[in-house]
Amino acid sequence: MHWGRSIVIGHYDKQAFPTEAELAKQHSVSRSVTREAVKMLCAKGLLSARPRQGTIIEPTTSWNLFDTDVLGWLLERKFSVDLLRHFNQLRVAIEPAAAALAAVHAVPGQLAAIDEGMARMESAENGNDNILDADISFHVAVLQASNNPFFLQFRDIVSTALRSSIQFTNRIKGRSASVADHAAVRDAIARHHAEGARVAMQRIIADVLDLIDNAPAPKRASRR
Repeated sequence: MHWGRSIVIGHYDKQAFPTEAELAKQHSVSRSVTREAVKMLCAKGLLSARPRQGTIIEPTTSWNLFDTDVLGWLLERKFSVDLLRHFNQLRVAIEPAAAALAAVHAVPGQLAAIDEGMARMESAENGNDNILDADISFHVAVLQASNNPFFLQFRDIVSTALRSSIQFTNRIKGRSASVADHAAVRDAIARHHAEGARVAMQRIIADVLDLIDNAPAPKRASRR
């Protein structure tokens, strides 16, 4: 999917996207392989193929941001605080509701997975686990415990984008995510207290949004 990454990171911003024949020649692949790759990129909203117009790059508003490939490539592009803000605005609309549902619908195995995520975060605080992986495992476990198939679809999105978000906010704070705040979510879910779980999760993400909104502006390179 080399072409998709090139589109998203801006390689073709100032030039037209090659034709299928040009792509096949440039990369020494068959026309059928090229055609399938273009179809896949069209499905991701990156390209459109129209009669007599050829293959053109779609505007960013048409890109499928729920596609983990597209999201991953976006995160490779020049760092964007706005992208992190938009992502966490999505999180605050979904994860508190997922936590509330988990408090009502989670089964023992799912509660155990949340406990495991919490234990990993505590272990990471002591340098015995990866901070990012532990934090992500907790949030994914809560989404799974909601037992809502639509929320569960956000699992890969959260895993991909949360990694960049956590790295950014941890760099601002100079520390990892609050274990106590996450424990409050875990405890509310364990007590089957839906509103408590909702409020506790909302507090975590509101803190992230506050950090992003008050982050110092990136330094611009001096011009000579």
